Amino acid sequence: MLDGLSLDQIRTFIATVEEGSFSAAARKLGRVQSAVSELIRGLEHQLGVELFDRSGRYPQLTHAGRMLLAGAREVVARVDALKSQAKGMASGLEPELSVVIDVFFPISVIAESARDFREQFPTVPLRLFVEALGGTVQPILDRRANVGIVGTLPVMPAGISTEPLGTVDFEVVAAANHPLASIKGPIPRRELGKHIQLVLTDRTDLSQGREFGVISPQTWRLADLFAKHTFLVNGLGWGGMPAHAVNADIEEGRLVSLQIEDIPPSEMKLPMSIAYRADDPPGPAGRWLIQRLGACARHQAAS
Repeated sequence: MLDGLSLDQIRTFIATVEEGSFSAAARKLGRVQSAVSELIRGLEHQLGVELFDRSGRYPQLTHAGRMLLAGAREVVARVDALKSQAKGMASGLEPELSVVIDVFFPISVIAESARDFREQFPTVPLRLFVEALGGTVQPILDRRANVGIVGTLPVMPAGISTEPLGTVDFEVVAAANHPLASIKGPIPRRELGKHIQLVLTDRTDLSQGREFGVISPQTWRLADLFAKHTFLVNGLGWGGMPAHAVNADIEEGRLVSLQIEDIPPSEMKLPMSIAYRADDPPGPAGRWLIQRLGACARHQAAS
């Protein structure tokens, strides 16, 4: 019996509630009052409950009407969202935007851009992955992500196009009680080799056979940047981290920034790029997000 419900009935029900009477709802909807009353009676018949108490001068919601009002509004909202999404798709807008983000990229920039994205493209769901090394590219190759923010995989596979997206400051750090923290001035590489280096490992095979920034022959490998951070703070090794992730630890004395011989501080920057399949470039929403990420990153770098 509920299969006979119409969106017209539901919209009329909501209009009657919001306007306070059948006549006011009729004026809002551009109909005669009798048509509005008939739609409401039909809806009540379909639902098997009375939605309004008509004993007074103005119709009042019954208990059942109050209970069903939220559901009615949800139905209309979902239909309106569906129509808006379909309209966007017809104009070339992506039905969904999936983005894979290098774990070194500042999450604050992602959050700021995502907030603006929600306002600009309310009908486009945003799906985010956070990965490192080849994990930032594999979802693009597999078509699980439309766009990637890539920084820790300098060699791109064939078929991937890239655009520059600024740099992320980098710090080599160790815990304040680590032996390396007591060395003043640039630290020789041979000295670094005497201690365990904490290194991010690749979840994919895209960087197989290549090492990036590994100096010590003694390595512990972790697949999670937050685990690496915890290990560093607990003095279990030394390693490189994005500056934004360790600045507070350095300021509060938990970690110490290490200067490495032959690597001046001015070179401690990690280039970031936007990546996507050459045969599937970003659509309007993806292109907008790329530009917004770049603007947010430049703003935070300048402040």
